[in-house]
Amino acid sequence: MGSINCLLVDDSRTSRMFLTKIIHQINPDWNIIEAENGQQAIDLASELDYQVIFLDYNMPVMNGGDVAKYFRPKFPDAKIAFLTANVQDSIRNLAKELQIDFIPKPITFEKIANYVS
Repeated sequence: MGSINCLLVDDSRTSRMFLTKIIHQINPDWNIIEAENGQQAIDLASELDYQVIFLDYNMPVMNGGDVAKYFRPKFPDAKIAFLTANVQDSIRNLAKELQIDFIPKPITFEKIANYVS
């Protein structure tokens, strides 16, 4: 399958660390890149081709919805998911509209394993 680049975008350092730990337990060879806000994620988008992207929704600078709108056409074959505690119908509907997945927080091993396995 080749090298997988996975981008984690979340303003919570704890969430990024926990997510990294889970993904590396399942896929130890994946290259995991972290961003703490949406603008930083977009800046990183020019550096690598990403196959898996996790986006928090509520973040400073730029929210996950705006990032997803940028990423979906840039990475049309990537698995992209909102991984967020914001479980409003409007966010779920935006995920459907953008053709990305929706994973409600809290982050659990099972949810992440089901997505990245």
